[in-house]
This record gives sequence, C-alpha cells and structure tokens, in this order.
Amino acid sequence: MKLTRLSKLIAVVLFSAVATFVSAQEPQDRILNPNVATEQELSTLPQLNAKLVKELVAKRPYKTMLDVNAQLSPALSKEQLAQLYVRLFLPINLNTASREEILLVPGVGPRMAHEFEEYRPYKAIEQFRKEIGKYVDQKEVARLERYVTIR
Repeated sequence: MKLTRLSKLIAVVLFSAVATFVSAQEPQDRILNPNVATEQELSTLPQLNAKLVKELVAKRPYKTMLDVNAQLSPALSKEQLAQLYVRLFLPINLNTASREEILLVPGVGPRMAHEFEEYRPYKAIEQFRKEIGKYVDQKEVARLERYVTIR
C-alpha cells in the first residue's frame, strides 16, 4: 500500500504528538535511586560534578541513605545536600530507619520524624498514609511516600 504525501504527513504529525506525549509523561521531579541511577542521570543533578558522580557510582551498593550521606557530605554543604536529596534518595525502610536517617527525608523535621517512628511497625503503605495523613494533607503524604519503603 502506497502512502500518499498527505498520509505521510499525518503519520509524521501523529508520531511527533505521541513522542511529545510520552516524554511529557516522564516526571521531571522523579527521584533517582543512587544504587541504580546511571552516571548520565546523576550528571543532570546540579549539586553533583563529574568527580562526585564517579565516586558515588564507585562505592555502590549503598545499604542505607546514611551511607549515601556519608559519601557526599564531605564535599557538599548541608544546604546542597538538602537540595540534592529532593532528587536523589535511597528509600528508607520505615520499620528500621534510624531517626537520623528519617531526618534526611526532604522536609522532615524532628516532629514528623517522631510521627514516622510512633506508628512502627508498619504492615503496609496504606497504614503509613493513614497515620501520617493525620498530620499533613494527602499531597504531602504522597510526596513523603516517594522516599520510604516497608520491608
């Protein structure tokens, strides 16, 4: 079947629209896992230079976020680390994370860390949503959920 000039044009436009839609579906605020992110992905983070990226990758795998923090904290300020952890984070286990590790979650202070700890052990993420939802709105619970896991 021969494609006419018009049908070729329509095919190109549709392909372009689909490609744009698919790329728009990739969240710009996705959180990279330091154990699996590629060097190229890590290089997109403004706080990481080429040397830090290579060092971060060379020390894999990281057991906890505290290990990631120990690797990066000699080279970055607290402010830089706080900005970085919005985009680079190894999810913490809600049932075993130390207070220090919980406090690495972006936006979590001592009061919220206490709430995270108070409801242990968590049996399912739905329990986390319910209990933390008593203190913050649904949008904030969803944001926090991106940094945690239950094992």
